Amino acid sequence: MNDCKTRKTGTAGSLSLLKEDMPVVYVASPFSGDVERNVMNARRYCRFAAENGAVPLAPHLLLPQFISEKNEREAAMLMNRAFLGRCDELWMFGDTVTDGMAWEWVRARELDLPIRRFADDCGEITERNV
Repeated sequence: MNDCKTRKTGTAGSLSLLKEDMPVVYVASPFSGDVERNVMNARRYCRFAAENGAVPLAPHLLLPQFISEKNEREAAMLMNRAFLGRCDELWMFGDTVTDGMAWEWVRARELDLPIRRFADDCGEITERNV
């Protein structure tokens, strides 16, 4: 697995691009399935966002601390909706788009949020390189 690298100017591995007026980005990536691996990846994606001057918000890292995905999915989805509505952008990570990520993409479109897509190694996926 490749590590995500800082894509903008700044020192890789540092938070030197952080400033007061940073955008808050909703980090979407796979969670279910290989949860341990997916949590590790989500942490890596959040670090990548922070190293690139954004404040990452990954509800799938936060909510499992106090909500049961299995028994309280509806509550989790309501909270996800609220989180996404308070973010400036949606950043989608990973080589797979899950049903939950597809829902987040649709909701971001409804909110007219900018959406950026990144591969597992954090290389940005654009129309030119799809």
